[in-house]
Amino acid sequence: MLTHSVEQGPPLNAPVPSYAALHGDATAVLEGWTPTGAVAGRARDRTLELLAAGPAALAREHRAGHVTASALVLDPTGARVLLCLHGKFRKWVQLGGHCEPGDRTLAGAALREASEESGIAGLLVDPVPIDVDIHPVGCQGGSLHYDVRFAVFAPAGATERVSDESEALGWFPPDRLPEPLAGGTAQLVAPALAALRRRAG
Repeated sequence: MLTHSVEQGPPLNAPVPSYAALHGDATAVLEGWTPTGAVAGRARDRTLELLAAGPAALAREHRAGHVTASALVLDPTGARVLLCLHGKFRKWVQLGGHCEPGDRTLAGAALREASEESGIAGLLVDPVPIDVDIHPVGCQGGSLHYDVRFAVFAPAGATERVSDESEALGWFPPDRLPEPLAGGTAQLVAPALAALRRRAG
């Protein structure tokens, strides 16, 4: 199984070369990943093609598209998943966002985003991706997010706190997700629950 350290780094205005370690991790993780389906496999291949451009492919300024990291947060039993009502496009979606120059691993970037956006301490991330999805976004005047998704596990009794980027946070049963739901979110449930079972077993 892939294992990665989790680190938190400096502000976004650090120089682009500081994406070098993250670029190496992203390339290795995706090359070694067994896709969860045919669509995810094609997205993985396209993401590796993007990463061939070098570390700049992880920076939000990369107009051709950039790699992002997101997380489906589950409670310890898998009975609930945590979603946010995004403040910009007003749909329920998993937590996540842009990579930052100090991120050392994709899993670490997903964990950082989940921690910042949920306010929950003690989250744990499974370092093996559960999905890769490519979708258009409005940042940088129009671009693509090559989003690598991870399962993140909340501790028992976790209390969430809404961040500036969200209008609301909510826990939902995996089979009763809220509407309007962002495209690509529902497909994360099955592989995230599988990751939780692997962790428990």
